[in-house]
Amino acid sequence: MNMSTRLIPNQPVPPLRVKTVGGPCWRLCDQKPQHFTLVLFYRGLHCGFCKAQLQAYEARYEEFRKLGVRVLAVSADDRERAERTVRDWHLDELTVCWGLTIDQARDWGLYLSEGQGKVFDGVEEPSWFVEPGLFFIKPDGRLYAGFVQTVPVAQPRIDDVLAGIRFAIETAAEPPGGADEQACRGDDCGCGKPVKLHAVGEC
Repeated sequence: MNMSTRLIPNQPVPPLRVKTVGGPCWRLCDQKPQHFTLVLFYRGLHCGFCKAQLQAYEARYEEFRKLGVRVLAVSADDRERAERTVRDWHLDELTVCWGLTIDQARDWGLYLSEGQGKVFDGVEEPSWFVEPGLFFIKPDGRLYAGFVQTVPVAQPRIDDVLAGIRFAIETAAEPPGGADEQACRGDDCGCGKPVKLHAVGEC
């Protein structure tokens, strides 16, 4: 999959295997939550917006747990920076993962940025990092909803995220946004055939 390909609701997402701070390797294919796995891709230790976001999810962690949602945060930071993130941002409950590769980021359709030497709280940007993304993954590895951003501002409000999860659980509705799988099949429509991931694949 490449940067021009979108993940399609109700279709399997790419595999994801990353290292965790203070724990074993985390694999998406191992996750069997009651309702969703919520994957938060964040820029890294250098980002003040990400600090506020992850601290908000830390503060509401128990609400997600009671809803049957497992939450983790993933960045391309190295282990040392990820460990500082957990320590300095006081993330005691969230699973914080590190070492996301460029290929993995592209598979998930994330936007990439080059570091410009900017500093936040004494922390310099790395050579590259991902811009934010948020994905709700069903227990069977299919996408329910996704939000991909080019900038770290105007991220989905956590109250809206929780409300959306409650709505999805209560209604058991199929996710919208997957019409590309059936639409525009005429020979003259000019649309490219959408890519289907037929399985989660090796993790």
